[in-house]
Amino acid sequence: MNVSRKTILIILAFFAVYVIWGATYMLNKIAVSQLAPFFLASIRFLVASVFIFIMAKLSGISLSITKKQFINVSIAGLLFLTLGNGLAVVALKYIDSGFAALEISSQPLVVLIMMRVLLGKKIKIMSYIGVALGFIGVFLLVSQKELISKDGQIFGMILIFVCMLCWAYASIFVGKADMPVNQFVNTGYQMLTGGVMLSITSLCLNEPWLLPNVWQKEVQWSMLGLIVFGGIVAFTSFNYLLKEVSPEKVATSTYVNPIIALILGWWVLDEHITLQSIIAAAILLTGVYFINTKRKFKFRNIGR
Repeated sequence: MNVSRKTILIILAFFAVYVIWGATYMLNKIAVSQLAPFFLASIRFLVASVFIFIMAKLSGISLSITKKQFINVSIAGLLFLTLGNGLAVVALKYIDSGFAALEISSQPLVVLIMMRVLLGKKIKIMSYIGVALGFIGVFLLVSQKELISKDGQIFGMILIFVCMLCWAYASIFVGKADMPVNQFVNTGYQMLTGGVMLSITSLCLNEPWLLPNVWQKEVQWSMLGLIVFGGIVAFTSFNYLLKEVSPEKVATSTYVNPIIALILGWWVLDEHITLQSIIAAAILLTGVYFINTKRKFKFRNIGR
């Protein structure tokens, strides 16, 4: 009975990480149609952080952290959420949700290059192949004439690239920094500090703050989905999977999320998918696979 229940939970958790995280691009695209981007992101993460802290307290988890840990989670919150997510939401005002998801799927490529430049980490042969395919995929994706000709499209692409740089550096930083051990506490504080900085940014930019009662119905549902499902449910599922299955299996969300985003963008938002985008997606995601895979080439020495 326990095995059956565990299997069901794992399946549901994978569904959450695959589909819900893939759907957040569409939900953000809908919400940003009425709400200012930094205001939108701040509300999402501040509310989600409160729920996460409540869940942690109900589970008997201590929320205390050291001063150094608070500084580190604040830096992570700035890079991951204030800049990484906030600028991505701004970009969605100019580019399609599926296109944004595809461009962001090259994140492992940016992380790999940054680790080579900043840390001097050696790149394996399989990763070199992944980098080459990644560059080809990104080039095919962003070089489409019908996309470049649209107003604000290039600006949106640049914003997504800046987001990826922030996420890549944050990923390296978090791997070495003194962070809270408990993932609920860690993410809760990142969401709290990132949300506060997003609020400050929104106020500095004089963005309009609208109460939920004046939001359009579809925006209300989108924000609910972003907070409850995109934040709390998907994050909890992600951490559950990290404990129950291998990290390689969890990492497969990198390949699935963009596909889900493309399909939902086309189906719900009537976004156009070009043949070149499909080819670029196939090449790009293959490159990401090569970067993430642990397999190695075995060379046969013919001279012996």
